[in-house]
Parts: sequence; C-alpha cells; structure tokens
Amino acid sequence: MNPGFPSPIRRALMATAIIAALTPAVSMAQAYPEKPIRLVVPYAPGAAADQLARALGDRLGQALGQPVIVDNRGGAGGTLGADNVAKSPADGYSLVLGTDASHATNLYLSKRFPYDPVENFTPVAPVAVNHIVLVVHPSLPVKTVSELIAYAKANPQALSFGSSGNGSAHHLAGELLIEKTGIRMVHVPYKGGGPAMTDLIGNSIPVLFASLATAKPHIDSGKVRVLAVVEDKRFPGLPNVPTIGETVPGYAISSWFAIFGPAGLPQPVATKLNAEINKALAQPALREMLERSGMSATGGKPMDLAALVKSELAEREKLVKGAGIEPE
Repeated sequence: MNPGFPSPIRRALMATAIIAALTPAVSMAQAYPEKPIRLVVPYAPGAAADQLARALGDRLGQALGQPVIVDNRGGAGGTLGADNVAKSPADGYSLVLGTDASHATNLYLSKRFPYDPVENFTPVAPVAVNHIVLVVHPSLPVKTVSELIAYAKANPQALSFGSSGNGSAHHLAGELLIEKTGIRMVHVPYKGGGPAMTDLIGNSIPVLFASLATAKPHIDSGKVRVLAVVEDKRFPGLPNVPTIGETVPGYAISSWFAIFGPAGLPQPVATKLNAEINKALAQPALREMLERSGMSATGGKPMDLAALVKSELAEREKLVKGAGIEPE
C-alpha cells in the first residue's frame, strides 16, 4: 500500500475527525447571539459616533435577532470606553465602536495607557470614515489650499488654526499640513468642535479643521468657506471640493470608526458579526444617512481593520512626536 495515499478507512477517520473539530465552531456561530449585545460608544450621546452606533446597532439587532444596546462611556478621548471592552469577556456580547483616537493616537498621548490597541482587541470590521474639512473665515483672502499656503508663507505670524482638542485628528490634520508645506500656523485647541466652530464664525480664529457634520450647515449658509477635505479621496457629498492632497502631494489623514471585540473573540462569532455589519453598511438607507451626517460607510474584512490599525499607529506616532505633543 502506498503510504502517501490513505486507505478508505483512514480517509473515513480523517473526515470524521475534521467534522468533529468543526462542529463546535459551526454550532457556536448558529447559536450566537443568545442575549442582547452591548455596543460601547466611547463618547457622549449625540456625537457622530453615537449616531452611527445607534443606526448600525438597530440594523444589526434586526439581522441577529437580539437587540444591540448602545452604552455611552465617554472620557479620555475614547480611551475609557475602549478599555472597558478590552477587559470584558471575549464572548461577543461586549463590542466597542473604536476610532483612530482610541486605537491609534491616544496611545501616544498618555504615559500610562491602559491597553494595547493590537494585543487587547479582536478586529471585527471597519465601519465608516468621519470626514474632516479645512474651513476658513470668509474674511480671509483665500479660496484654495494653494492660496492659503501662499498667504501663510507671506504672513508667517498671521495665522492660527483651531481644532477640537490636542491630539485630535483635526489637530493632527493641521500639523500634517504644516509638516508637508513648511508654513507656520499656531494651534488653538478647543474642548470640542462646537466651540471651535463658534470662534471661527466669530472670526476669533481664521482657520479650522472640523468634522464635516459640524461644518456643513455653516458652509451652506456662507458663514464659513470650505477649502478642502483632508482624506485621500473626495467626499461624494461635496463633489466639487478638492482634497488637500490634490495640492499637497502625499497629504492624507482620516478619522474613522470600526468595531472591535476583546482579544480572544471566537472566530465564528467575529466572522458572523463581520458579515452582518457589512450587509448593514451596504443598505442604501444607512449609507445615505451617514452621508448626510458627513460620514462614508466603508466596511471590509477583519484583516483590513488589523492592517489599518497597524498603519495608523505608525503614522500617528510620527505626527504626535513631530508636533511636539508631550504625553500626560
């Protein structure tokens, strides 16, 4: 008998062993979920993350046959809520809507960070991009990114730019523009995008990097002027607004949302969640709602999210150190 080819008996035994090994995983995927799922939003109610979580959670709950309960646990720029899930049982009943802050930037802003963004989580699915725009007060004599750069170089002490806070994606978007162009602008951090927008409208600051959801009403009313979006692609909701990268080669930054579970989340559970999340994000009604809120649905595989976190950790470390932001 050729030992390289198993006998019929051996083949039957191998098949039986494979089926036995797969049965628990298949059974787990079929049974899950058997109770409500907690989706932690590491920000206050009403924020863009909260709106996204509730819209996605409703659809996910309908598909899975169990309610998805949004649990707002704000604090420390998203760190507290993410840490809560990192320390929860890895059974699929505690998830977090993580962000570029909670899973990349915040690591470099704290001397005693409570979790490892890679080791302490299971990536489930990318969800959406929260678009950021570069806006200016209408009195500033610039209408394009190239004109802003030229103005900043001609008036090196004249410009300041606002953001929603130190180390935020909005702050880093401004620092990246400074790094790529060599212009000088002074950063003015605010406690949130709302107060920053109020000061831009009042002409207390001339330049602001803001979430599109915050800026859109004021762009439409003419109270502020939009120059560009900061991502690498144009936003369909503002098709005539260019990206900064179209003027400044190599410029791109994004603010994103994604679903994570604790480390050790069973693969069948992660696979089932990923499939249902992607189905929900493919629904036109949800995509349109996100676009109206200044976001774009993304979706993708767990490996896509793992790669995103890895690349963002490297990029944010570089930006935070380059901006001279000291961990606290």
